[in-house]
Amino acid sequence: MEQIKVLFVCMGNICRSPTAEAVFNKVIMDMNATDRFIVDSAGTHAYHVGEPSDSRSQQVARSRGVDLSMIRARKVSPSDFDDFDHILAMDSDNYQLLLSASSNEHHHKIALFLDYAIEADEQNVPDPYYGGPNGFEHVFDLVEDASKGFYRTIIK
Repeated sequence: MEQIKVLFVCMGNICRSPTAEAVFNKVIMDMNATDRFIVDSAGTHAYHVGEPSDSRSQQVARSRGVDLSMIRARKVSPSDFDDFDHILAMDSDNYQLLLSASSNEHHHKIALFLDYAIEADEQNVPDPYYGGPNGFEHVFDLVEDASKGFYRTIIK
């Protein structure tokens, strides 16, 4: 069975996309489907390459049973467009950057992550970096919702 390769993308890869990577990994672990997926995250910018996830993201994730401590930021590479089946942008700005960085043949792989949300009616996962602690809680809620919806969509 060929694995489904999923890449979550935000701007710096220290808040939203690593949270999505870890939460989706938990969803597939809970569903006994880890062998069916390869999951990663990256940023459209190289601001934080090699750095761990934001401590506030880690704290919220840890409080909900998810571990981000092993994830290190990286920038989206040209090979990602070939390597991944689904490239899920956290917001419309990063979605547009991904489209601009890729050839037309890869555009079908790129989508807004919240398009898969079950409950949320938002289009963008807001960047919590400059907001208060409630922003990180809200991001986690949105990511958890969209992760479950994405899984349901992919595994029919």
